[in-house]
Amino acid sequence: MDNARNRIDELIKILNKARYEYYTLDSPSITDQEYDRYLEELISLETKYPSLVRSDSPTVQIGGEIIDDFKKVTHEVPMMSLGDIFNEDEIIAFDKSVRKVISNPTYVLELKIDGLSVSLLYKNGKLVRGATRGDGVVGEDITHNVKTIKNVPLSLPEDIDIEVRGEIYMPKSSFLKLNEERRNKGEKEFANPRNAAAGSVRQLDSSIARERNLLTFMYHMPDPGSIKSQYESLEYMKNLTFTVNPNIKKVSDIKGILDYVEYWNIHRDSLPYEIDGIVIKVDDFSDQKKLGVTAKVPKWAIAYKFPAQEVLTKLTNIEFCVGRTGKITPRADLEPVRLQGSVVSSATLNNQEYIKEKDIMIGDTVSIRKAGDVIPEVVEVKKERRTGSEIPFKMIDTCPICGSKLINKDGYVNYFCPNENCDGRYIESLIHFSSRDAMNIEGFGENIVEDFYNWGYLKSISDYYKLDSYKEELMELEGFGEKSINNLLTNIENSKSNSLEKLLFGLGIKHVGKKTAKILSEYFNTMDNLINADFDTLSSIKDIGDVIAQSIIDYFEKNIDLINELKELNLNMNYIGKEKNINENFNGKTFVLTGTLSSMSREEAKELIEKLGGTNTSSVSKKTDVVIVGVEPGSKYDKAKELGITIWDEEEFKNMVGEL
Repeated sequence: MDNARNRIDELIKILNKARYEYYTLDSPSITDQEYDRYLEELISLETKYPSLVRSDSPTVQIGGEIIDDFKKVTHEVPMMSLGDIFNEDEIIAFDKSVRKVISNPTYVLELKIDGLSVSLLYKNGKLVRGATRGDGVVGEDITHNVKTIKNVPLSLPEDIDIEVRGEIYMPKSSFLKLNEERRNKGEKEFANPRNAAAGSVRQLDSSIARERNLLTFMYHMPDPGSIKSQYESLEYMKNLTFTVNPNIKKVSDIKGILDYVEYWNIHRDSLPYEIDGIVIKVDDFSDQKKLGVTAKVPKWAIAYKFPAQEVLTKLTNIEFCVGRTGKITPRADLEPVRLQGSVVSSATLNNQEYIKEKDIMIGDTVSIRKAGDVIPEVVEVKKERRTGSEIPFKMIDTCPICGSKLINKDGYVNYFCPNENCDGRYIESLIHFSSRDAMNIEGFGENIVEDFYNWGYLKSISDYYKLDSYKEELMELEGFGEKSINNLLTNIENSKSNSLEKLLFGLGIKHVGKKTAKILSEYFNTMDNLINADFDTLSSIKDIGDVIAQSIIDYFEKNIDLINELKELNLNMNYIGKEKNINENFNGKTFVLTGTLSSMSREEAKELIEKLGGTNTSSVSKKTDVVIVGVEPGSKYDKAKELGITIWDEEEFKNMVGEL
């Protein structure tokens, strides 16, 4: 029995240390296989000697406890909420109000995790209770579920009595996996990770919470004792093996606050978890005491909320647009609403199947968001707000621009206008040509392109480069003047020097997207080389194939006069992209990125791989040479292990890059 007790104590020490290293330090000292082996041994010993099971054993986190109901918990120190602010002026006003009391304040800036507030109570260094915030005074006991969260320490390195508070959240990868499972079972999906996390901790069966792969960040101690500042308290919590968010920053001026807010407003999507704002706290506890609190919120802290990523509005009508390929796309007309800093009055509805799946009617109240932070889309219909006056959707059968009878190429989903001379197709091709990813002719938004088309100045993409001959006329147009027309003409002239891949993408060749245009430009270097390439040469290029090869040949057979005209107009026809700095660790190899890298964005990593001679793909297969793994890697990592593919972590990736 003594030998078993000693071995159990040893195993718990090893496993708790490993869990802390993995989830908190992100620096594991043992492999997953070793962890599993130690855990299996511990389970075996505890099964054989149940009287030796400790309350801080990692086996507690396997789950299985089922409770009858949630008991109420009264917080000794109320869990106060923070006041919300929504713009730069309000941040500046908060700083001014602080400086009226504190002459030179220092602030601690923290990411506002979009999750569920939690209180963890420890007695003699052992977790005895986990509770929700509730109304701030009374919450619910969720100890059985909190114990299943892998980065919640069940025992601390010090035998102390302490309460810490923070946020339970669901990583993005866990959220996607959960919704996929619910979809496959025909169950309703969770709307966002926060709702999923909240639903998970309110399960009576703790094994369900465990399967949801929740995590925590801790950020507050109601009774800090002799600790003098917020920053010190965060460091102390880290030493007690709690996970504290690594992106915390200490600043002493308003510029530092605004820079931090701006950075994370731009980069928040790169995080493996959701945030919905920034928390600004006065660092020094004695300064906090001087500032005091109101009846509801502290005066020493504030929560800046990012612009909403999803808002409600009314869908007033459904219009139909003609794309450059002739595809008919339904568009929702919306009551104007502010979304992520801009006013939105329309959103894409993709196709009739999308509309029917979401049961969208004219007159519905809908939630919208920006897909990829660019194109607004309808997320869902708020059916509970229907009044009975809504009008069901009906697909059109003729082109809204030219009146041609629509054709249905795939039997159901997408409809096309067959008229190659349809004005709608021409307008969309012109918009595409001047767009950012194509020729990037700044100033030519959709409305201006459409106006110039209707006025007769733009009928073909070559017409962009003839507008200077109409300069005097253009300056007389309503809404334009000498300065605005000069700017447009300057931007047009500058676009002539774009690298070949920008022009290729802008031409709108069927099946030739941004990536394919880059591949073709790098391979052939000049437009003439590409035009003269035969089918076999084209189809043999990696990632091109027969369909794209034939499409390229067909395009140049029909449009060679346009290309010659663009040459005469002095557009660059050569590839002038970045030269590759060949590295034998990358040259000719295929890479897949998964998870979040801490030192660079995924796009920066991809550019680096290509610069060194490698190729990026999105999925793992036997043809993949290396999988680069960041934080929260997901299923691609598992597949790479299954296929025996070389795996680099971020540090190894940087070592392989070496000095540039």
